[in-house]
Amino acid sequence: MTTVRAVDSHAHVFCGDSYPYSSDTLYQPHPSQAGTAAKFRAVLDAHGLTHGLLVGAGPYGPDNRCMLDAIAASGGRFKGIALVKAEAPDRELSALADQGVVGIRMNLMGHGMRPLTEPGAGRLLARVKEMKWLLQIHCQKDELAEAAPILRQAGVRVMIDHFGRPDIKRGVSQPGFRTLLEFGKSGNAVIKLSGPFRSSLDGYPYRDVDPFIAAAIEAFTRDNCVWGSDWPYVRMDERMDYSPPFTCLTRWLPDAKDRQKVLWDSPARLFGFK
Repeated sequence: MTTVRAVDSHAHVFCGDSYPYSSDTLYQPHPSQAGTAAKFRAVLDAHGLTHGLLVGAGPYGPDNRCMLDAIAASGGRFKGIALVKAEAPDRELSALADQGVVGIRMNLMGHGMRPLTEPGAGRLLARVKEMKWLLQIHCQKDELAEAAPILRQAGVRVMIDHFGRPDIKRGVSQPGFRTLLEFGKSGNAVIKLSGPFRSSLDGYPYRDVDPFIAAAIEAFTRDNCVWGSDWPYVRMDERMDYSPPFTCLTRWLPDAKDRQKVLWDSPARLFGFK
């Protein structure tokens, strides 16, 4: 397969027995879903992609060592989105930046509004803005609508996972997705065209998500759209392979130049890949 510069902008890696999972983790991945950095590099190579944005894996909590090891060993192929505590000191955030981290993630789907409202959250959001980092938000249904006032007041650049995981039955006018589109039109937000299988009711080829993807691309523009696989597909009840969701990109963006923008030009600019 011909390899051109292209970024998978959403993946997790695990390190076996090297680092323990957090005692209060929301889940532990099945061993078959706990893919290593070496396996992820092999998957990228097999599909003709060159770079990856790693997202801190929830089971490790704010211990980012596994992800940082993967970035350090990647020869510039990987950047990262970290998980941090609200009270993380400046020296920790600076150290993460020095090691290839370009933002942090908050999981509203797993923790509700707590990450945005707990003591120290306001200061953390201010630091994210000062550092010109991205605040990656994992949410579903109408959660983004509830979080929007805090996010807008903070003025951070938001990056939304899996096009907001909308309720497909409720259409593009549901409050959470309308809020997502408003963020896109602001010009200060990024959308991940990832995880169609986490929202689709119909299964592959996930055509029931197409109206949501089309609306997101229009609102965010291709300059603020990135694609991600969500490899290695944790918390899935059935086997998931890389190719089926990857092939959706050709349907969503038929023009090769548009796909090049979403797979390389935009993520390279947003995350600092070279």
